[in-house]
Amino acid sequence: MKSSTYRWNPEFAPTTVRRAVSSHVTTGSVPVGGGWQHDGMSMRPLDISWLCGEYAEECYSFIYIRAAPEQVVARLGGRWEDFTPGPFPDDPDYYSCSGEPLGVTSIGDWTFVFDRDWLGTREDVITKLSEGTRLVSQAALAIKDMDDFYWCEDGEIRFARDGYDGYLTKIPDELMDTMAEIDRLYPSGPQLFRGPAFLLVEHLTGIRVTEHLLKGSTLMWGVVPDLAKS
Repeated sequence: MKSSTYRWNPEFAPTTVRRAVSSHVTTGSVPVGGGWQHDGMSMRPLDISWLCGEYAEECYSFIYIRAAPEQVVARLGGRWEDFTPGPFPDDPDYYSCSGEPLGVTSIGDWTFVFDRDWLGTREDVITKLSEGTRLVSQAALAIKDMDDFYWCEDGEIRFARDGYDGYLTKIPDELMDTMAEIDRLYPSGPQLFRGPAFLLVEHLTGIRVTEHLLKGSTLMWGVVPDLAKS
């Protein structure tokens, strides 16, 4: 696997994100992640009750790729000029675009993709999106207590966990301390979508995913025909 260094510029990040990030994210044998392990801060669980409330009956995938939104849409096979702006759906039954749309926005140097299906679990898609960069994805259907989590690096799956089958990969050394901290914060061992997944996202991307952050963002909405057919 190639080792690369990703530089995050906190000046361009929303305040909710800026507080959580470190000055850089590295891969390889060097620890990765958010500011908690670099400055002595402890991890703080997030309030994700909103995703277990009005969204509980809806499947969702949140995908984070360190690349520009236009690059991500093009790599998915879509046309950026066909995407139009709209809000993060306040109502899980309402979207700004008909069909099977994706919502795309930038958070600092990262692109956030919202899909109301299991796109974040399609290994052919996420490994392709991660070529030359880092990708983290989480997907869940709360009403059925189902979830999945992936971390991909330069076209390879580094870490994967399925809500039914458990760990699909060995836990990388870079995540051992993080997983131990998550176990301490969540001793009952809940499904990842009930909190732990968001701490893993924060560790791997520096993004603290809050309701305020997502619902305060303007997403670009559009349909990628090849994905809609598959």
